Amino acid sequence: MVYFFVDFGQNTQSFTEKEEWMALQIKVDSLRSVKYDQKPKVYTFNPNFISDQKGYKLGMSVEEIDRLLSFRKQNKYVNSAEEFQEVTKVSDSLLKAISPFFKFPDWISNKSNFKSEKKEYPQKTDFKKEKIKVLDLNQATQEDLIKIYGIGEALSSRILKQKEILGCFVSMEQLNEIWGLSPEVLVELNSHFKTVVPSDLRKIAVNDASLKELAQFSYFKYALAKQIVTYRSMNGNFENIEDLSKIKGFPVEKAKIISLYLEF
Repeated sequence: MVYFFVDFGQNTQSFTEKEEWMALQIKVDSLRSVKYDQKPKVYTFNPNFISDQKGYKLGMSVEEIDRLLSFRKQNKYVNSAEEFQEVTKVSDSLLKAISPFFKFPDWISNKSNFKSEKKEYPQKTDFKKEKIKVLDLNQATQEDLIKIYGIGEALSSRILKQKEILGCFVSMEQLNEIWGLSPEVLVELNSHFKTVVPSDLRKIAVNDASLKELAQFSYFKYALAKQIVTYRSMNGNFENIEDLSKIKGFPVEKAKIISLYLEF
């Protein structure tokens, strides 16, 4: 009776399913170990444009990153791994690990080749170099900007949009704030354009402007504008940009440019 009424195939079926599940689990564990063993791929990059996050991932300290950023604020660029170490003071071991991924512009890395080419193909004596015509950046049209090598419709529109927001450019250094302009393009722009501050530039009367007017200024955030109004009401008028730069959060590195948009 036991033989006829008891299902002896149930244990066999359960055992088979367990074997299949175990095999699948082993395969999953194997794939997972391969995934964790893989190292993240590092792409080549120009070390002049290392951000705080990028520098941290590369193993740089806060001080080393700050040295590079301070160097770049002077509108200067490192052109070799040696110069990068000289500016940032990174250790030899870190430089050895990250320098293979440095990618500098072709005209820098192939500088010796360019020199040799000049020797092999000297310029003709009757060749006259065309004189560059320097234009006022504030009067430049999109067609004028597109003539610069490396600038298309997108970048030219971005430059004109920034000029519209500011009212006008007061310094060529302000082009460094526009995203997408490479160092080579910035050199070309500085060769072909200059900034002429228009006489009718509407300046902000910092001692009379409302909180809303100050907050709408591109170089001020709402929090800074609020502090300016509070400080002004408690201490009186600002005499010059030096007084204004004492406010906490004021972008001191841009004080010279900001002062050209204000009147005291």
